[in-house]
Amino acid sequence: MPAIVEARAVDKTYKGKVAVPALKGVDLVIEQGEMVAIMGPSGCGKTTLLNCLSGLDSFDGGDVLIEGVSLADMTDRQRTDHRARRMGFVFQFYNLIPVLTAAENVELPLLVAGVPSKEARTRAVEALAMVGLDPRSSHLPEELSGGERQRVTIARSLVNDPAIVWADEPTGDLDSEKATEIVKLMRSLNQERGLTFVIVTHDIAVGRAADRIVRMLDGRVVDDLVPEVPRVRTSNAA
Repeated sequence: MPAIVEARAVDKTYKGKVAVPALKGVDLVIEQGEMVAIMGPSGCGKTTLLNCLSGLDSFDGGDVLIEGVSLADMTDRQRTDHRARRMGFVFQFYNLIPVLTAAENVELPLLVAGVPSKEARTRAVEALAMVGLDPRSSHLPEELSGGERQRVTIARSLVNDPAIVWADEPTGDLDSEKATEIVKLMRSLNQERGLTFVIVTHDIAVGRAADRIVRMLDGRVVDDLVPEVPRVRTSNAA
């Protein structure tokens, strides 16, 4: 099977009064079922890379293959359709509609895609159950904690049965306890359901939970490594 994501010499420059190179010949391969953390300092190109890999943004050179299919060969409409059918997205600030319940927020992408309302609601409740939130399905976002809101966002990303989930700073707006819960949830979904996760993060706890940490600097991938498992100190350790 081909890699689920393959970036080949991807270039991206933001054009304005001054051209700002954001990605400089990025090569990256992600296998199906991996959980990969993309890390690096602010402004290094992490989010730009995620947006280009997922087809949310265009790139100026190179190519991106998703499940062996070239994004460069797709029209804007084809990329939009491919995202809706095969991808899920999780963002730092939830992007939930405040007047809709958890179930209504989760089912919304399905309704937009033309799925019958009864089937959409069933699938939404099932997705909420996956993240442990089915008892809260009728609650509005303001009635949920930050961790619960992010679980709703994750449920929404799963409702279309995606091949890959893209996450941009999914723990960035959470306290350490809630962040730990979200990291464990993403890892369990990855391991138990074989979901591929690509996560942009500053959170080293996310990196340690991943299969690989891809480090970026100044628009380039500078390291690709397996995170070290923290040592457990014994009572007689020095």
